[in-house]
Amino acid sequence: MKQLFVADFVYTNDRFQKNYAVFVEEGVIKDVGPKRKLQERYNGVEEVDWSGKAIIPGTINAHNHSFQSLLRGIAVDRPFLEWRDEALYKYTPLFDEEAIYTGALFAFGEMLKYGATSVSDFFYVHNNGTSTDEAVIQAAKDLGIRLVFARTMYDWDGAPISYRETVEEAVARTRQLAVKYQGDPMVSVQPAPHSPHAASPEMIKAGHRLAKVLNTPFHIHVAEEQFEVEETLEKYGLRPVHYLDSLGVVDESMIAIHLVWLEESEIRLLGDKKAGLAYCPSSNMFLSDGITRIPDLYKSGVRISLGSDGACSNNRISVLEEMRMCSLLQKVATLDGTCIHAKQVFDMGTKMGAELLQLKAGEIREGLKGDFVSLKLDDLSLSPKKELFANVVYSLQPTAIKDVIVDGKTIVKDGELQTVNEKTIIDKVDRLFEKWEGKV
Repeated sequence: MKQLFVADFVYTNDRFQKNYAVFVEEGVIKDVGPKRKLQERYNGVEEVDWSGKAIIPGTINAHNHSFQSLLRGIAVDRPFLEWRDEALYKYTPLFDEEAIYTGALFAFGEMLKYGATSVSDFFYVHNNGTSTDEAVIQAAKDLGIRLVFARTMYDWDGAPISYRETVEEAVARTRQLAVKYQGDPMVSVQPAPHSPHAASPEMIKAGHRLAKVLNTPFHIHVAEEQFEVEETLEKYGLRPVHYLDSLGVVDESMIAIHLVWLEESEIRLLGDKKAGLAYCPSSNMFLSDGITRIPDLYKSGVRISLGSDGACSNNRISVLEEMRMCSLLQKVATLDGTCIHAKQVFDMGTKMGAELLQLKAGEIREGLKGDFVSLKLDDLSLSPKKELFANVVYSLQPTAIKDVIVDGKTIVKDGELQTVNEKTIIDKVDRLFEKWEGKV
């Protein structure tokens, strides 16, 4: 399939270009340039007229827990451990394949409407197998979002039984899924030992080894809460990053999530080892975790992406909103309005997320996947247009997002999902809660 998308503005080469067009063939961007030149060059190709619109790269949600969308609004305004017990642990026994599939449809459908074209789903309700894993993957395929399935490896005996596996089981099942989807253009599987708190040293090392074999990153929660720092100090005599380094897993393949409670030496080490970060500012605020030191991590050389985290700890799942939150939170934390800039956070939510997750996406340029979003220029949140880029980062509202293209296919058109009916998703969620009535 060949299409020429013509718009008033296209964000390419780090700036908005006026009267530009994007030529997509078989899901790949083949050409970007002035619309008149491309109209002449590709005369006869189907033209998609996006007059009055701007095109930006699809955002990359570098950390999400799709099943948690079902728990949005449950156990709000609670301390972290109380929130975990009242929302996650209480409802976990109810999560069968139907619930997991419904939660993933719900989460992925909502984030698509908010401009996400790729998501890393950190998933750990395995129910002693891979059938629930497959349910998440199927939901992503049914909707048409690009999925990195961060299969969680979890063996802490204080967690619900459905999260837990032996090291051998976790490695075998994760490897099995990775091999099955190897070469799939829309799904990749990456190991994700849960955290120093919930994965044993053997599990963490096994996840890292498997990532090396598969040639993928590995994902791990690190230093989200103060109690995690105290626990690693008590058990291993080391702070979290130094503990992980003692296991030999801090390197360029590591995507750490959160990194809230770090000392200077940990920040330097992460930068020296070229580690990555999936930063979730709204979740950290919602759970009163603390404030990750983004300017310091950025200067040290850590590669930073943005994630929404689960929708019961945010409670929105828009990466465009996380750009704004990242910038504002850092400015107020440092009392320095210049400590971070709009372009830095935009890159975190687009091309840096793609780089960390090993996706050929995150930018509008030749050779990358046809994953992009149209914005309605006459939306109030984007006016005045004189500073369009700043408005995208700091003022854009979901009402401005009109179309979402993934792999060259129209997934959202005029603000509506095209692949799965939205009312169907809502009805599925409602029926689940009717079925669960009286069971929690």
